[in-house]
Amino acid sequence: MTAPLFFADAARLRAANIGDVVLLDGPEGRHAATVRRLTAGEKLDLSDAEGLLCSAVVAAVSGQVIEARIVARVEIARPRPRLIVVQALAKGDRDERAVETMTEVGVDAIVPWQASRSVVRWDPARAAKGVTRWRATAREAAKQSRRAWMPEVADPESTEQVVARLRAASASGLALVLHESAARPLQEIASVGIAEVVMVVGPEGGVSDDELAAFEAAGAVPVRLGPTVLRTSTAGTVAAAVVLASSDRWAASAT
Repeated sequence: MTAPLFFADAARLRAANIGDVVLLDGPEGRHAATVRRLTAGEKLDLSDAEGLLCSAVVAAVSGQVIEARIVARVEIARPRPRLIVVQALAKGDRDERAVETMTEVGVDAIVPWQASRSVVRWDPARAAKGVTRWRATAREAAKQSRRAWMPEVADPESTEQVVARLRAASASGLALVLHESAARPLQEIASVGIAEVVMVVGPEGGVSDDELAAFEAAGAVPVRLGPTVLRTSTAGTVAAAVVLASSDRWAASAT
């Protein structure tokens, strides 16, 4: 079975060499000791969430603190292309489910977007709580999927801010917007050799005509996934998989 991954204190992990013991405490130590019930001799992986991945063995367990001895360490390069998904707010927990599965697939950054047709509305207080939930969801999904790079969850953006983001992406990378009436299939878009891809996923009611026009004016390419219309909770994940499969990141020769 693959060793479980935990995010350790970055300064401690960066300072540790092979053979050194690193303390895993706080919420991560509690999870390792009391939920996973790790014991001396068991293997685990530690990451600083910014590319450093260390293989370790439990040296000792003291209450809710794990003493982990480093046996190997490797730097994982930041993945290219960097994939950013602008995710419209959705009702229920659908947007959080999108965050979870997009993190598992490999999305690098997720931007909450208050679309005109979003049923959910975030005032400042609700936005702060929502972003906190999204970040916690991304963190847990990153651990489950053994990611050495923690995906970023940005602060919520308005349509005007998303337009600016798409304009910048189209100038040096690739800007996409999922739309069920688009003529061009997403699978025709190749992302090999591209540094950054920004993709917009609309809410349950879809991207409005005004939003689509603004996005296209900023250089975004409307694309469709297939003959069926997916929920906002699944569209981003499926689209991310298509984009990554066409990139160097999922190439057969990649390591």
